[in-house]
Amino acid sequence: MAAHNQTFWERLYVALGDHPVSMALFGLCIFVAQTFLITLITPGPLLRPVLALLLVVSAVTSYYQDRLGATIDREMIQNALTTTVTESKHLITLPFVLRLVLLGLVPAVFVLWCPLRRSGFVRSALGWVGSAALYFAIFAVALYSDAKTLMSAGREHQEVTSAIQPFTPARGLYRYISMVMKEPLVVVPYGTDAKPGDGLAGVDKPVLIVLWVGETARAQSWGLNPGAPDTAPETGAIPDLINFTQTESCGTATAVSMPCMFSHLTRPEYSHEGGLGSENLLDVMARAGFDVEWWDNNTGDKQIADRQKVHYISERSDPEFCGRGECIDGVFLKLIEEKAQTITKNTVLVLHQIGSHGPSYWLRYPENWDKAAKPDCQTPDLAKCKQDELFNAYENTLRYTDWVVAQSIKIVDAADRVIPMVFYASDHGESLGEGGLYLHGAPWFMAPETQTRVPMFFWMADRYKSGLGLDDACIAKKSDLPVSHDFIFSTVLGLANIETEVRQPELDLTQDCTKVAQ
Repeated sequence: MAAHNQTFWERLYVALGDHPVSMALFGLCIFVAQTFLITLITPGPLLRPVLALLLVVSAVTSYYQDRLGATIDREMIQNALTTTVTESKHLITLPFVLRLVLLGLVPAVFVLWCPLRRSGFVRSALGWVGSAALYFAIFAVALYSDAKTLMSAGREHQEVTSAIQPFTPARGLYRYISMVMKEPLVVVPYGTDAKPGDGLAGVDKPVLIVLWVGETARAQSWGLNPGAPDTAPETGAIPDLINFTQTESCGTATAVSMPCMFSHLTRPEYSHEGGLGSENLLDVMARAGFDVEWWDNNTGDKQIADRQKVHYISERSDPEFCGRGECIDGVFLKLIEEKAQTITKNTVLVLHQIGSHGPSYWLRYPENWDKAAKPDCQTPDLAKCKQDELFNAYENTLRYTDWVVAQSIKIVDAADRVIPMVFYASDHGESLGEGGLYLHGAPWFMAPETQTRVPMFFWMADRYKSGLGLDDACIAKKSDLPVSHDFIFSTVLGLANIETEVRQPELDLTQDCTKVAQ
């Protein structure tokens, strides 16, 4: 409680600092409640190994909570367990190792080494029951001595209860295990009536849709949005590109937000089981005759492309873009050029970026890049960076994304043998120290807009608009409306001129903006 709960005590002070007695009682309740639970589930010889494990786990989780403001709930654990070694290694810094050793491993070794006097079975059992009963009694007395204030604080200040170590990570792990241990999901077919509309069926060249799945780009720093820094000069110079200035994400972490982006479910409806238990946007497009390929330069497709072709970018893919042990997103450009010159049927090319993924922002754009703002933060220990250095590094990642996406547009536009469009949407945003938060993954109830507002835009070649009968001026009039990831499923189907009953008109930004019968 003393060493691993700095964030908990800080948030509790903000919530109940004017009532010191209530604050002390709340802390006592949490302490004895956790002690009661640990005692209850660890009779006899289980106690010491469980305590040692909890000390080590708490040292790890409290570091990221105290240092970066991360909440280690089910979604964060899901994100951590589905990441890659390449990505996670940047989170292991010297301060992290020191904390792990001093506040985790050393106390754990002491707990395991400290000699104990053995008691008989009956005495041990009575001691176990008596200890549990004592802790429960202390909890009950402390709670009911100020029940109204304490219970109200627990309900109204979820940011306090979500910071408890080791309870919150343990609960999150239990929820994650419960989720993955369920019966294997049976994927329900969806959009089985999907077919090309008149425009798509009538074109004389293959349609190429490049669908960028952006990573960790936040709307507040995206240069095409009002008040943002100049981070999108390349895409901003492309005629007829339509940028949606008020786009909300479906989640705050890739493991949740990205499957939701491709699901027909809206954010309030979405769940892990519901999203992955149904066919998604890519399945519907494949059913309408598109070849679908997923290319990944990040942490995988999160089962979205289970029924499609999936390819992974590796550090051996291209020396020009993979010289520092991992690849930057320019590695996709040769692939796009190759596809534009070789496809013979309608194709969806899904490109999952490394984008702006932290904390090692400086590795997401070329070394000595002439477009990069300096000085830029070059350590994963973000709290050590000056604010302007941190913002420079992060905004450089967006400038590189802007450059890469703009290059992809120029490549496909120059390929006369295809009818192209390019669509971009980021999965979630990023905190850069605002309110003491860094990175992303905050629970939705407390997530700031820096984590939930994202860039989304698309571009269509003139031959795409005329061939598929889309009125871009009509669509552009909707660019400042509040939209979200909920619109992606139906809008992409509308942009691709795919006819299906599952396309929802109220979530289709092309609705009433077509020139051919749908």
